[in-house]
Amino acid sequence: MEFRRLGRLEHRSSVLIYGAAALGSVDQDTADNSVQEALDAGINHFDVAADYGDAELRLGPWMDRIRDQIFLATKTGQRKRDDAWAQINASLERLQTSRVDLLQLHAVCDIDDLDRAVGDGGALEAAIRAKEEGLIGAIGITGHGKDAAATHEEALRRFPFDTVLTPLNPVLWREQSFRSAYQSLVAKVHEQDAGLMTIKSISRRNWPGDHLTAPYTTWYEPYTDPEPIRAAVSWVLEHQEITGIATAGDVRLLRMIVAAEQDRLPAAEAESALADDSEYSSPFIAMPI
Repeated sequence: MEFRRLGRLEHRSSVLIYGAAALGSVDQDTADNSVQEALDAGINHFDVAADYGDAELRLGPWMDRIRDQIFLATKTGQRKRDDAWAQINASLERLQTSRVDLLQLHAVCDIDDLDRAVGDGGALEAAIRAKEEGLIGAIGITGHGKDAAATHEEALRRFPFDTVLTPLNPVLWREQSFRSAYQSLVAKVHEQDAGLMTIKSISRRNWPGDHLTAPYTTWYEPYTDPEPIRAAVSWVLEHQEITGIATAGDVRLLRMIVAAEQDRLPAAEAESALADDSEYSSPFIAMPI
């Protein structure tokens, strides 16, 4: 497993970040097997959120054993200060820990949402208080959608977030407006020495039907065969500005993502391997409500 520096936080994070959204609707035995699989693979950075169903509850029983071995991040999806403060404390209780390494403002996808989160009485004030009181180590921001990169660049202008989690994959890169916004975000990240992580690396497209009845617990249709997963993971990790990829939100995909990280293709070969898929498209065309 490769490790990369998480910006000025200086943590050497595994390039695969355990995406604990995969634990949101599984039982404890399934969760335990998946967490152990991640640890065995060398993953040392775990990312969860209050909004991920039972995921924090599934990770909680592990904290006595692994808390000092992992970088632990969670998120608040609340936008008001008092609601976010309550959710941060509830997350610590659910995770059975007194402190997380990173608290992220969750799913901030456009400027209006950013205004709510970082404005007067917004969630950012709760995050700052939590850091001052030692409940969290750092503050980050995450988001989805075609406007995420531009929104996150603006976020860095308003507050020195320690980390950013924003989408990137080969099909998004083909869109000039997305690429330009992403490259501008990268410049701002480098200027501030923030950590940059990414999501949606192995997404293929929106589900053709109702995502709630889909065979995987991701809201988008993921690649599920080893070769396209290898290509997608390889391509993203060729971007040296990326500290890590959050693994997909279904425990059954973890093994193939780990295998892909260990056997990477050159970027051009990886992009070429995905080029013939006529169904490959942005997962943000029709995001679920």
